[in-house]
Amino acid sequence: MEYPLQLSFKLLAIARQISVADAHGQLVLYVKQKAFKLKEAMTVFADAAQTRSLYTIGADRILDISARYNFADSAGNYLGSIKRQGMRSIWKAHYDVFDGDRLELTITEESAWTKVLDSLVGEIPVVGMFTGYLFHPAYLVKRTNGAVVLRLEKRPALFEGKFTVTKHGDLSPPEETRALLAIITTVLLERGRG
Repeated sequence: MEYPLQLSFKLLAIARQISVADAHGQLVLYVKQKAFKLKEAMTVFADAAQTRSLYTIGADRILDISARYNFADSAGNYLGSIKRQGMRSIWKAHYDVFDGDRLELTITEESAWTKVLDSLVGEIPVVGMFTGYLFHPAYLVKRTNGAVVLRLEKRPALFEGKFTVTKHGDLSPPEETRALLAIITTVLLERGRG
């Protein structure tokens, strides 16, 4: 894939749908979250018409605190997972990405203050509607040794979510797949912010 990638979705949709475009504006992934499910489930397609399924992302439990989201290819083969670190996520979002049982990558919020300010301002009547244009959280995808490989940053937008993914290190194809599925999951879980 050619970076930077652009992710976009409408905030006021019943079933969340994310478009992922490469540096040339070509659609590379289209994600649809299933609406009205007790366990969160998402399908990643190769096209916006949703004719060719590539991956699935599904929660392992109903409650969202510390849930693990498993990645599988279209044939149902397990590819890895992402797990939110529950209580730590109150101040600063933190996710662990696994290859089987082995911790491979982490996704952490770059600045905890952005999350705190977004939460505080979001509670102010009328002004809270504009937090999507005011606050722009950024997330770092790192190896276990701390090396940053990808960076996800929120872009200014009022009634939609726009993110940019930039590449800062080398990833093998399986690592890149897990990292992108983890980023998509993070965006869907953190969508109400900024």
